[in-house]
Amino acid sequence: MGIPRSSQAGTGKPGFKVVVRQDFSEATFLLEIEHPLMANAAHPGQFVIVIPDEHGERIPLTIADFDRDKGTVTLVIQAVGKTSKEMQRTCRVGSVLFSVTGPMGVPSHITDAKKIICVGGGLGVAPVFPQARAHKENGAYVIGIVGFRSKELVFWDDKFEKYCDEFIVCTDDGSRGIKGLVTKGIEAAAKKHADIDELIAIGPPIMMKACAETTRSLGIKTMVSLNPIMVDGTGMCGGCRVKVDGSIKFACVDGPDFDGHTVDFEDLMNRLQRFKEDEKVALDNWTESCRRLNQSPHEPPQPDNFSPRAEA
Repeated sequence: MGIPRSSQAGTGKPGFKVVVRQDFSEATFLLEIEHPLMANAAHPGQFVIVIPDEHGERIPLTIADFDRDKGTVTLVIQAVGKTSKEMQRTCRVGSVLFSVTGPMGVPSHITDAKKIICVGGGLGVAPVFPQARAHKENGAYVIGIVGFRSKELVFWDDKFEKYCDEFIVCTDDGSRGIKGLVTKGIEAAAKKHADIDELIAIGPPIMMKACAETTRSLGIKTMVSLNPIMVDGTGMCGGCRVKVDGSIKFACVDGPDFDGHTVDFEDLMNRLQRFKEDEKVALDNWTESCRRLNQSPHEPPQPDNFSPRAEA
């Protein structure tokens, strides 16, 4: 879904305008994008394919929020590779993204669960929020659990508190909430509530694996989102191939949500290493290009030596 699109001022090039930007940390930032058709069609659990500029790479990003009334879609991005770092540097309010295609993927199934735990680890806090909200609006008792390294990295706690009946924060260093991993929060919630119907976990694969192992012994149905392995976003490249319950699935088209107790996490984490060297080369080349142009990889480009994407 790629139309209608706004235009870059003075260039006639199409694009989707950034209307809000918020930085949560040195690496994590939010972009709210004007896209009425996408906002109207989006559902929790889906993702989009973003191309920052006409010469840019296409990358899959999970929809963190959407507002049908405002006609906007929100993405929360962690700057870890070439394209995400480039977006962190260049995307400002008024700038435009060349292409935002979607929504893609199978929407999360909002069940009739009476009591549910929604767990987000790090960046996974953003995509699990729409599911927590949807379950609350569906009448469920929602327990939100989020995990971060420290209190300085916590974001969207206000949004979770609005829709969660209980909200637990876990930090690695104990600077806020429970000291330790989100599994400690799960154990605390399960000890308090013997009638939990389901748990949803989104975050790094190692974190989702730990959540699934914790709930396995508790007999709690657990859904995980395998968006970290997506590359192409359409299933054509095969990069997102995963083993689920002994069968081959593709996270882009069959997911990204799967039963966490049936996912082969060891295979998943091994496959995530396949493109590490290519990713490093791409990032190094981009960083070197910035150096040669006398630009900081961390600062917005200057109009004199960079083709601007911002509207006047």
